[in-house]
Amino acid sequence: MQIRNIVIDKGNTLIKYGIFNDTEILELGEVKSSGDILKIVSDHVPDYIMYSSVSKKNKKLLTRLREETKVLKLNHKTPLPFINHYQTPKTLGPDRLAAVAGAFHMFRDQNTLVIDTGTCVTYDFIDAEGNYHGGAISPGLQMRSNALHYFTAKLPKVEMTPDAEVIGKTTAESINSGVGNGMLMEVQGMIRYYEETFKDLHVVICGGDSNFFETKLKGHIFAVANLVLIGLNRILLYNIENFEDFN
Repeated sequence: MQIRNIVIDKGNTLIKYGIFNDTEILELGEVKSSGDILKIVSDHVPDYIMYSSVSKKNKKLLTRLREETKVLKLNHKTPLPFINHYQTPKTLGPDRLAAVAGAFHMFRDQNTLVIDTGTCVTYDFIDAEGNYHGGAISPGLQMRSNALHYFTAKLPKVEMTPDAEVIGKTTAESINSGVGNGMLMEVQGMIRYYEETFKDLHVVICGGDSNFFETKLKGHIFAVANLVLIGLNRILLYNIENFEDFN
């Protein structure tokens, strides 16, 4: 029996959502307010909702969602379709968990490095046996650019552009090079480390800035723009199959 799920990823500025029938994607989108997402839920009448948020201001929206249907909120206690070896699970961002779940679903039985290029850049590794080991966190593209402006007296705020020359001939070009090429070299270095450490590695990149880097990364890199939403749906299905009585 197919079921209709809505998965919700509430970020700092936007709310991303996905509508699924089992694993089939029916609709993906993003809205700006809780009212907008409540209207989508009301219009589609889902059987289940999966909710994930990096914000602490969730109580009111969660209460309204639970008036509509069964809701699973992703946190460190949520049962996962892989083994989590992270030693501080309470501090592990739900977006990282969801991205790993999505990658494990798409590349099961394979060593996989997940790179999420959003506000922060996160690197997460799950092995072929489904063991999630952890990874790394560093500032994202815009955060790096903003830091140069906010923490110095004279450096300007620069709009980041792809394909910056390594040798900048103006201050703006130099910032573009240092931030953009510096982050690219960081990503390349991380990939190199994992490739040398783990055999038959798959690399998956997602997040808002993934298009900034995917064409520049050599090797077999998979770009999956909606990996977090796919992962949220995978976690929801796992819980429906094994622990249906939640809410």
